[in-house]
Amino acid sequence: MPQLLAEEKKRITPKRPRDYVAWAVAIAIVAALVWTAVTNENYRWPVVFSYFTTETILNGLLITLLLTVASMALGTLLGLVLAVMRMSHQRPVSGLAQLYITFFRGTPVLVQLVFWFNIAALYPHLSIGVPFTDISTPVNVNAIMTPMTAAVVGLTLNQAAYMSEIIRGGFASVSRGQHEAAESLGMSGFTKLRHVIIPQTMPAVIPATGNQVIGMLKETSLVSVLGVADLLNSAQSIYARNYQTIPLLIVASLWYLIMTLVLSVPQSMIERRFSRSTRARLTSAATPAEPGAGRPVPTTRESLL
Repeated sequence: MPQLLAEEKKRITPKRPRDYVAWAVAIAIVAALVWTAVTNENYRWPVVFSYFTTETILNGLLITLLLTVASMALGTLLGLVLAVMRMSHQRPVSGLAQLYITFFRGTPVLVQLVFWFNIAALYPHLSIGVPFTDISTPVNVNAIMTPMTAAVVGLTLNQAAYMSEIIRGGFASVSRGQHEAAESLGMSGFTKLRHVIIPQTMPAVIPATGNQVIGMLKETSLVSVLGVADLLNSAQSIYARNYQTIPLLIVASLWYLIMTLVLSVPQSMIERRFSRSTRARLTSAATPAEPGAGRPVPTTRESLL
């Protein structure tokens, strides 16, 4: 009820003079930016439009999306494992997870990508097999660690460190009483996770995960240093030939902006869905019972007394 009253008050609050001044200043700034972008010929908008949907740019766009999806999916799975390890009561297990998270969050992504691309300098040949037996298969690290493989490995391992903390924070937001209530009802571990833990962690995990997806989309531009033909690398390969640097960078920026806006739509929808369900649970829990609710219905003799 207080939330409804606050929303109603917010809707009927009259506009003040400073509100109109703020709107006027904001509109003036946007209009000035649009005017200088349209009238300045150095932007070369015809060149931008001519390269906006070329095959090279679209192929780079596809690789960028593939890197984002693969790195986020693998990073989330590995992050879930790290979050469980981090919450373990076994100190060696939680310590290993903490060491992993500290290292990958404390070093730049670009350094990690270059390191994995050159990992063959440290381990040119590896063997995969059964320990303490002669069963093994040699692996040529230099042949396997291609620029694309190094990009996926580097982005995935870095993303897992951040996702583990997001997932751990979501699990920590569920009170101990919820776990005890689910166990008192005889729920199995999977049932408790599905019906009690996950629905309550989603409002805390979804916004941060959505931000990580958008951040990952932009971080994929770093793989251009490895020679991966992503969106930025495709734009660079074009302006290296025709020297149209600014127009091609605008093309890449516009595509990154479009993809960011597209990804923001489902994120907002999921956030609203889980926020509505959370508010509904809180409202039902906070609504006082009707007078006499839960009491036995009195008999005729009791009512006379």
